[in-house]
Amino acid sequence: MIRNFLISREAILLLVILVLVGIISTRFPGFIVPANLANVFNDTSPLIILALGQMVVIVTRCIDLSVAANLALTGMVVAMINTMAPDLPIVVILMVAMVFGAVLGAVNGILVWKFEIPPIVVTLGTMTIFRGLIFLISDGKWINAHEMSPNFTAFPRAQILGLPVLSWIAIGAVVIFFILITRTALGRAFFAVGGNPHAAVYTGINVGRTRFFAFVLSGALAGLTGYLWVARYAVAYVDIAGGFELEVVAACVIGGVSIAGGIGSVGGALLGALFLGVVKNALPVVNISPFWQLAISGSAIIIAIAMNARANRRKGRFILKQAEQST
Repeated sequence: MIRNFLISREAILLLVILVLVGIISTRFPGFIVPANLANVFNDTSPLIILALGQMVVIVTRCIDLSVAANLALTGMVVAMINTMAPDLPIVVILMVAMVFGAVLGAVNGILVWKFEIPPIVVTLGTMTIFRGLIFLISDGKWINAHEMSPNFTAFPRAQILGLPVLSWIAIGAVVIFFILITRTALGRAFFAVGGNPHAAVYTGINVGRTRFFAFVLSGALAGLTGYLWVARYAVAYVDIAGGFELEVVAACVIGGVSIAGGIGSVGGALLGALFLGVVKNALPVVNISPFWQLAISGSAIIIAIAMNARANRRKGRFILKQAEQST
């Protein structure tokens, strides 16, 4: 089991992250101070949460490009609710955010399932619609810190055992999704649908309904992140998290989640997000232009896809060789 891990994509990516952190520390020793590493993890937490939902969607041979727009719309909705009912308990806000995000995800799921529209087309469309809805309900105005209640903005920043609540929520999401993926029938169905949708039908799995649940989960996490994002930065506006959906997809692909479906892991999505988080936080520290982040992320995506394609070709040749030997 240990040997399998050492040669896995997750182990290679973990090694790359450690080497990267080591190189950065030679130029800025303060980067590896525990307090700073905790800050890096906290900054990366929204990406980790979203990457988990995106991983489930991609594993089923779909993609959700509306996660950032879902985040922004849900964040605006809960911020507006907070301005109207500032004494509303945070637990209620969290539930509203997750349920509202799940409903938005369900819209994607229904369009993909019942209307059989390609996921990339559906989520590109809903991404634009969600952004438009933010403008309509807010009239293009911002909601700033002074309009939000102290409890609303303080929750993600509250410290528990030295880590902010935002970080603990990301850790909790990783644990829950690990159990979901490895220990439940729904988790196995995600991989069955992505690996071979036609064979999955013969095993009694409803392919459309399974993909629907994947979009609902992705939407719920996007909604949760919407509240956490808006509360942490104490601002809500139309273009919040603009383009963030590309980072989410990048985190999954870099973490070994195959865009062809059927392959991926919670650990891979986590490490892919951490890789991007380290890059994003390290570049300003070592006086490198933030624009290099795009180049590094793009290069990492290309390399990851090339590795996935090569692995799939090797697997295909192995299967064909086995078939020849059996005949």
